[in-house]
Amino acid sequence: MLRIGNIRISVKKSLTDDILRQALEKKLGTRVTKVRIFRKSIDARNKGEVMYSLTLDFCAENEKRLLRRRDITKAFEPVFVIKKAKADFRPVVVGFGPAGFMSGLYLAEAGLRPVILERGRDADSRKADTERFFRTGVLDTESNVQFGEGGAGTFSDGKLNTGINDPRIRFVLKTLVKYGAPEEILFSAKPHVGTDRLIETVKNIRKRIESLGGEVLFCKKVTAISCKNSAVRGVFCGDEFIPSEAVVFAIGHSARDTFEMLYRMGMPMEKKGFSAGFRAEHPQEFINKMQYGDFAGYLPAADYKLAVHLDDGRGVYSFCMCPGGYVVGAASEEGGVVTNGMSNHSRDGQNSNAAILAGLMPEDFPSENPLEGMYFQRELERRAFLAGGGGYKAPCQNIADFVCGKGSYKIKGVRPTYMPGVETADFRDIFPDFIYKALAEGLKKFDSLIKGYSSGDGVLTAVESRSSSPIRISRDRESLESPCFSGFYPCGEGAGYAGGIMSAAVDGLKTAEKIVEKLNGSP
Repeated sequence: MLRIGNIRISVKKSLTDDILRQALEKKLGTRVTKVRIFRKSIDARNKGEVMYSLTLDFCAENEKRLLRRRDITKAFEPVFVIKKAKADFRPVVVGFGPAGFMSGLYLAEAGLRPVILERGRDADSRKADTERFFRTGVLDTESNVQFGEGGAGTFSDGKLNTGINDPRIRFVLKTLVKYGAPEEILFSAKPHVGTDRLIETVKNIRKRIESLGGEVLFCKKVTAISCKNSAVRGVFCGDEFIPSEAVVFAIGHSARDTFEMLYRMGMPMEKKGFSAGFRAEHPQEFINKMQYGDFAGYLPAADYKLAVHLDDGRGVYSFCMCPGGYVVGAASEEGGVVTNGMSNHSRDGQNSNAAILAGLMPEDFPSENPLEGMYFQRELERRAFLAGGGGYKAPCQNIADFVCGKGSYKIKGVRPTYMPGVETADFRDIFPDFIYKALAEGLKKFDSLIKGYSSGDGVLTAVESRSSSPIRISRDRESLESPCFSGFYPCGEGAGYAGGIMSAAVDGLKTAEKIVEKLNGSP
């Protein structure tokens, strides 16, 4: 097939094969026999003429002549091959989030029968535990939005867009579709699965790993690592020892007790930049109108991405925007309130929400302790718990009041979606002055990007503290192993090498590839 980009079609039209073929034939002046969408995005820069912007793969007459055009190439898709290997031990993967399940799947397909250890519970049990927390405020510290089958990304929007450029991305997308994700993620410029679909997809991946001889064991928290002569020999889950000479550590960004265990054993690690802020909610209808104008009725729920740099060099930006979604309680420790955003595949909730974050750098935390940023996150969460009055209710504030520097004692307009509930508060009791001022200044600038964003009745819910890991566990650039412990592979977002579902999944694949290469004697 051939490929051509920049095909523009009004969003008022349905993207049927006939419509696509007609648009191509008009542009090319020749008969098109087959067409499919390779990439689809929405161009809303001109609110009076919102368009689909498409890259299409097609078959047509006069192929040799068409290939002389500069805007046409042969359709290409990278080939990703899983290599086989043999070993006298079974690799261990710690964590069953995106990095863990993609690493585990690769190792299983390679014939290595991995043992995967997840401290949380299976997806169905975890779903029941989180729903109970949302209803009652009763927290299970081992089964929640952070811990359990699928990782933290399962209880979010399932967004797959990423800033990395890697040929493995296509393999990840096709794998997710194979096991239950919607096919549209293969061509959407901003692919998302949705929590409801991602839960089933991850369960199917687990079943595939098990069918190949792998094991996925739940309620197995790794409490120690066994090493001999600077080489890994296995892991302990309490008193239970699981031997292995290759351990993938894909623990996610919230396993704080595990980070402390690694620090005590002398695992090399360092502070990493991260962010802190809150969730901002607006009516989805307002965001649709601001983004799409009069074309809003023809399109799914709109998203946005906002970012500004302040005079002192600090950045403030939106993150993990959930159209038609909900703000959820994402605590995993007692006595701390954490927020996150979640939406189902349909994105049909009344509100939109996004994390609004101020960037924090290692120099903001002068201590030499690499865990200092993690402890700072915990302190913000503790302050939010107190400001919410306990019971895991979250503090909330009118967005205009926050920008003006005053507390809120009444929420008007937007109804907060956070469960188990909210209490009005003054965010000056939660955030240090340098973060509060940065967020307020950033929101003022956002109002010039989306008119009314920060001056209306939007509501803020605090705190958003787990957007990324504040720690990077050191690893060799080539082998991806720890420089001090052979066979130990720090991996994914928690280890500081990814920033979302897709980049974590790709890092999981890369790590599994390195294990197979080592077993096969490759350099």
